[in-house]
Amino acid sequence: MNVNNQAYRTIWLSGEDDTIVKIINQQLLPHNFEIMDLKTVDDFRLAIKDMYVRGAGLIGATAGFGMYIATLEAEDDNINNYTNKVSDILKATRPTASNLAWAVDRVQSVINGVDDVAQKRFLAKQEAIAIANEDAESCRRIGEYGKEIIKQISQKKSGETVNILTHCNAGWLAFVDYGSATSPIYAAHDAGIDLHVWVDETRPRNQGASLTAWELAQHGVKHSLIADNVGGHLMQHGLVDMVIVGTDRTTRSGDVANKIGTYLKALAAKDNHIPFYVALPSSTFDFKITNGLTQIPIEERSADEVRFITGKTECGTRQTIQICPDKTPARNWGFDVTPARLVTKLICERGVCDATEESILKLFPEQK
Repeated sequence: MNVNNQAYRTIWLSGEDDTIVKIINQQLLPHNFEIMDLKTVDDFRLAIKDMYVRGAGLIGATAGFGMYIATLEAEDDNINNYTNKVSDILKATRPTASNLAWAVDRVQSVINGVDDVAQKRFLAKQEAIAIANEDAESCRRIGEYGKEIIKQISQKKSGETVNILTHCNAGWLAFVDYGSATSPIYAAHDAGIDLHVWVDETRPRNQGASLTAWELAQHGVKHSLIADNVGGHLMQHGLVDMVIVGTDRTTRSGDVANKIGTYLKALAAKDNHIPFYVALPSSTFDFKITNGLTQIPIEERSADEVRFITGKTECGTRQTIQICPDKTPARNWGFDVTPARLVTKLICERGVCDATEESILKLFPEQK
């Protein structure tokens, strides 16, 4: 992804000895673009927990690099024990996204597989790099498959603008590069297809307003910011041709956990006969579970995210203000589950499939 005409990923190794991991501070977007250094395990814990990084793929990649840094922090004779402890710490930061535990376990398995200390550290670094590279490549492929869907809609409309509704940010910033839900949008835009994106603000953290809108503007994609509750109205009036969202965890039967409010968009799409697509790399599948409503843990975050909002003042400074009465409490569930019956298709790096166990396993026969 280009930022002010310079290519960036969302996470990368730095330092003379590859001992520093750099990230984009998503807390400050869209008004400030800042690069942060992650040097210690606690830096990684806070970056994930406090959402300096967020999104299923990027959380996984960050956790992978966090495990590598853990091998550097550990005493030579205690790497396995220390990384096991770090594994538990990182997994506890964001319980809903499956990529996090998947990446941590993947690096831990490599560490446990060798005895030589230097080899442990080298293999941990290589595995973290591989996780990041695979995430970017998977998202690129998602874009190619999804582009064909957008192309078909464009052809049916005789080249008229394709209107796409998104929710939250499943973009470049949520992965290492390209994004999941936005990757087809970027690929279609780059192929010359006329499209426009309705961007949900996505309360309470406003990832649509602050991240998706910023991304689309950087890429030159036509878009309009809307309040979260406008989507159904747009669908009723024929102003949405497709909905495409990401997911933080998807069951082997096709249930999808995504940012709170996704379920309502899926219901509105179903009622208005509008296709509802979910884009995801295979690392976001949780093949161990079949029932999203009962088996996916739903993170409940701080009530302050609902009670306060941060933005830019007329003077150009960032300020956080309270938007409710002093004594009003709040609840803040971060995700909801959209049942498979409301999902038109899943788009992943291996192709497009129905949101059913049978169809998913045709793409992933090794999971049978």
